[in-house]
Amino acid sequence: MQAPAMYREMSTGYSMAREKLMKRRSVRQVELQQGNLVLDVHVPSHIVPKGMSDVEEMTKMRYTAATCDPDDFMRKKYSLRPYLYGRHTELFIVMTMYNEDEILFVKTMNAVIKNVAHLCGRNRSKTWGHDGWKKVVVCIVSDGRNKVNKRTLQVLTLMGCYQEGIAKDSVGGKDVTAHIFEYTTNVVVTDTGEVSTGACPIQVLFCLKEQNKKKLNSHRWFFNAFGPLIKPNVCVLLDVGTKPTSTSIYELWKCFDKHSNVGGACGEICVDTGRGCSLLLLSPLAASQNFEYKMSNILDKPLESVFGYISVLPGAFSAYRYKALQNGPDGKGPLASYFKGETLHGGGADGAGLFERNMYLAEDRILCFEIVTKKREGWILKYVKSAKASTDVPTTVPEFISQRRRWLNGSLFASFHSTIFFYRIWTSGQNPIRMFVLQIEFIYNAVQLLFTWTSLANFYLAFFFLVSSATQSNGAFNFLSQSAGSDIFEVFLKLYIALIFVVTVCSLGNRPQGSKWIYALSMVLFGFCNIITLWCAGFTVYLAVPHTVAGWKDFPNLVATNQAFREIVISLAATYGLYFFSSFMHFEPWHMFTSFVQYMFLLPSYVNILMMYAMCNLHDVTWGTKGDNGSTKDLGGAKKVSGENGKEFMEVEIPTAREDVDQVWAASRSSLKIKPPEEKEHRDAATKQADHDRNSRTNVVLAWVGTNMVLILIFTSTAFTNWVDAHVEKTQSSNFNPYLSFLFIALAGLSAIRFVGSALYLIFRLFGH
Repeated sequence: MQAPAMYREMSTGYSMAREKLMKRRSVRQVELQQGNLVLDVHVPSHIVPKGMSDVEEMTKMRYTAATCDPDDFMRKKYSLRPYLYGRHTELFIVMTMYNEDEILFVKTMNAVIKNVAHLCGRNRSKTWGHDGWKKVVVCIVSDGRNKVNKRTLQVLTLMGCYQEGIAKDSVGGKDVTAHIFEYTTNVVVTDTGEVSTGACPIQVLFCLKEQNKKKLNSHRWFFNAFGPLIKPNVCVLLDVGTKPTSTSIYELWKCFDKHSNVGGACGEICVDTGRGCSLLLLSPLAASQNFEYKMSNILDKPLESVFGYISVLPGAFSAYRYKALQNGPDGKGPLASYFKGETLHGGGADGAGLFERNMYLAEDRILCFEIVTKKREGWILKYVKSAKASTDVPTTVPEFISQRRRWLNGSLFASFHSTIFFYRIWTSGQNPIRMFVLQIEFIYNAVQLLFTWTSLANFYLAFFFLVSSATQSNGAFNFLSQSAGSDIFEVFLKLYIALIFVVTVCSLGNRPQGSKWIYALSMVLFGFCNIITLWCAGFTVYLAVPHTVAGWKDFPNLVATNQAFREIVISLAATYGLYFFSSFMHFEPWHMFTSFVQYMFLLPSYVNILMMYAMCNLHDVTWGTKGDNGSTKDLGGAKKVSGENGKEFMEVEIPTAREDVDQVWAASRSSLKIKPPEEKEHRDAATKQADHDRNSRTNVVLAWVGTNMVLILIFTSTAFTNWVDAHVEKTQSSNFNPYLSFLFIALAGLSAIRFVGSALYLIFRLFGH
């Protein structure tokens, strides 16, 4: 039987088992707990640990229907098992997800299970040991019930952390905002449905949000709803799809345990390169990101850790001391600032300008700044190199551009924010020496920000001056013919400018998915421009250095007198030589051999395409994902009824037959054994039409720009200039050329208009007009 047919058969089996369970549900009256609907139901008999039949947390799953905002969770007297059991929670781990499939979920979940097992295996530790799992709570927050991946729910079903037919969409006439399932599981599930029991117990809290309200809202459930009840020491943030090594979470925790002033820490995020690093060979885009990630972890993060302020702790894998996150008595503080972005991007912008809304695209940068500058407290941020985690990176051009648009805009404006308000470090509780050191870092970051802001011009000027060496009599290309250097320079200069125009036009309102082939071609052509640049740089270096041993003997004089040597050779060595030296120093040189070439080829695209697209889409202050934030009333409600002695009960319809629950569990296991057929990205009709319309407009504009570029190439060519000279000589008229003069004036006027319009647009958006 073919795989699609087998998948349909397995899916049908699961659907039939689920439908049978739903039909055989019976009505029960459940007494309210503190006025809230809480159900304790038996888990499938297959997963109950031997000898634990009398332990409630391992035989029954608890369901809580929350009808409140996360900020009101504790005030509405909702509760959680670790709180009821009176357990001290040392580690509170959150895994946020949207519609990630079972493969990504299992990758992260099983890595977390291995980490908890490692903690339980540290028998000599004063904190951990055999019962260390009781000090760890794993919280899974899924963003939107209608968007959650059904096969991921099947994995959670096999673990005992979810059951069909239990959840309700309303309680006593109030809409449910989150479905909370709690179970202590010792089940490990693979993405193919293989189940093994006997693992280290894990306290799992699964929060299935009714509506899709984005990742910040998921973190608000974690920090503001569950945090006050659990009261953890350290909170660990993980994205589903990120895979920490088996000791990474312990390494992060150890940093907090050793240093009482550490408010936050992060480990090394590295690229999941696939089996045998196959992804690096197959995808130059992934290889370039691998190099970028590695150099950041080798150069940037350690430097910032020495200062005590890491500008961003990656949300995919980082940790915070819960105490450091708390707001002050006035309600202001790290968490208040962190969650401000939720209202800015959720329709409640409250008059916020474009600057502030872009700034909160990088809410994790805002959180780091708020922790370090917290009034009357002296928290620092650390980088823990031994805590490693791998993550998937975009391998398609549209996905890559969309991701970096949010990163670049958010980091740029968040950097402006931290630079402008640098003086807040002097009102914090840091000691004078730390204040001075942090002030140096803020100055360093300001200089970096200046170079980031001018990166487009800097890159073009480097290209221009290096390639212009081809016009010299001994230029890099003159071995072809006497005038080859000048011709090649002219061609690549105009190609570079044309590509800038193309990227600009494509960035003005287009989704990357609608112009992906234009972006991909631009990346390739920019790469060739960089090859030419490097060739010219190398040839210039060759001409500058001595060609004899005697010439190298007086090295100080060589540096002092040879300007080309001093400016090019030293700068290249200080950049790329530093990459090699620091990589070897960290004993991680392999990316220099597997990813450096791909990174250099795509480097112009990082500046000219990513920066251009980000700046042209400053008006887009969304995460560029999700979209559906509604809810479907398909679960049934719980009606409030009065019982004896004035007690209030909820009348609910839930499964009561144990064999039905076991049958759904077995059907879930069978369904996961067969992979679903691959589905290509599906665009709905409206989105597809919008992409088509925008792309048609782009084609028209590109044809217009292309025509103008052809005219410029023709009328600035040597052939046309010679023809004009000959014509002027024949007619004995003035050498004034009206067409060229008109062309220059027109282009200058259009450029001025575009610049003024663009500047006014940014100013108006900045002030919220």
